[in-house]
This record gives sequence, C-alpha cells and structure tokens, in this order.
Amino acid sequence: MLASAGNVLAAPETYVVAVEDMRFSPATLNVKRGDRIVWINKDLFPHTVTADNRAFDSGSLAANASWSYVTGRAGTYPYGCSFHPTMHGSLTVR
Repeated sequence: MLASAGNVLAAPETYVVAVEDMRFSPATLNVKRGDRIVWINKDLFPHTVTADNRAFDSGSLAANASWSYVTGRAGTYPYGCSFHPTMHGSLTVR
C-alpha cells in the first residue's frame, strides 16, 4: 500500500482470543480490516469459532489447538461455538 507524505498506514495487528471455561475471552473485539485474530482452545474438549452468517468457521478445534482469521469486510460479526450454543462472541471490523 502507498501512503502520501505525512500519512502513514498502520501495519496489521494480531489479536488473541482464549477459548476457555466455556467462553471466548475477550468476548468482544474491535479490529481493523487486515488484522489477524488467533483463537486458542485452552479447554480440554473441542470448540468451533463460527460466525452467525458463516463468514468464517474454524471447524472443530481440538484442545490446545489454534485457528487464525484475517479480517476482510467491515462489519459486525457475532459468532459462537457450534458445539456449545451458550458460547458467544462478537468481532467488529472497521
């Protein structure tokens, strides 16, 4: 990407979401387009990271496994675990 003089473009960042104790932590995340989010399953059983609108889906994440997603379109993406319907999170991309 090019930037005009005095206008520096921010490099993409990486964020980590822990999946443990049957919840996503942090449950709400605000990021920029192009940022990477890494979910790490710290529970002893599998989980998924599945957007309500299916914009992203990790598939089954075994214990101690991780999955990453690079954000694309701006918007708010509620997500949850397909195996455990009480688990919810929200990703907002600006």
